[in-house]
Amino acid sequence: MDWDKLRVFHAVAEAGSFTHAGDTLNLSQSAVSRQISALEEALSVPLFHRHARGLILTEQGEALNRTVREVFAKLAMTEALLAESKEKPAGRLKITTTHSFGVTWLAPRLKHFLSAHPDVSVSLLLDDTDLDLAMREADVAIRMHPPRQPDLVQRHLGEIRWQVWASPEYLKANGTPEKPEDLDHHKLVLFGDRKPPVLDVNWLAEVGRKDGTPRRGLLEVNSLQAMLVAIRAGIGIGAIPDYLMHEPAGLIPLLPNVQKPHVDMYFVYPEELRNSKRVSVFRDFLVKSISERNPDRT
Repeated sequence: MDWDKLRVFHAVAEAGSFTHAGDTLNLSQSAVSRQISALEEALSVPLFHRHARGLILTEQGEALNRTVREVFAKLAMTEALLAESKEKPAGRLKITTTHSFGVTWLAPRLKHFLSAHPDVSVSLLLDDTDLDLAMREADVAIRMHPPRQPDLVQRHLGEIRWQVWASPEYLKANGTPEKPEDLDHHKLVLFGDRKPPVLDVNWLAEVGRKDGTPRRGLLEVNSLQAMLVAIRAGIGIGAIPDYLMHEPAGLIPLLPNVQKPHVDMYFVYPEELRNSKRVSVFRDFLVKSISERNPDRT
């Protein structure tokens, strides 16, 4: 198979149209179409279903694109490793983590990492779902659970703890819960409407609940940051992970004697990047930064 044609095929498969692929490749729509037709003729199979709204991969096209995507991912990894100096870290590092952790904890600290390693640049991908490291959707990940993919190197970074908070205004109007069962008579701010970024995110809905059914939240919102804003505004009581609470700013901690869940945090990356200098210095930066944040929990 001709490599140039495979490159064009991959661009078309990802873009879903000849025109958009041509824009990416700086080729005309007709040139892209000719390359795809030539590849289909060489393989003697159709690779796309063509219709008015665009292109859809055939079964054969799906199989070919899976392989081509993997090849391109491996090439990108090899290119990065070859470009990286053995003496010092260099090149782009693609990091993924959850939206809340990336926005509130990691992004503000990246200045220190980038200042210490001026030849490294960072692409930060915030997603509450796990990106596929094997397919190079990212180089490294900070995960709030053990890695599920095989063949990933993992390093335990520490624990995330929960704390229950309410505003003084809320407590003045509604009273202060003294035990978990009291939450049955309070307004709760909970996480809702999409996959949670960390496990046990709504544990407050179940703690001390005798009938086994979770409490409903007065407000459910699919953002931990928005939950914190709502708690500050006095809407209700909520549980927030400690990395969001670097500035409690007048909020009142509640239920200090209640056993709260914790979340294990991991740094993970593909085996192929084990010897990457960029990865090792970023790992060391994370370990140091998190141990300074919670010296008794790492």
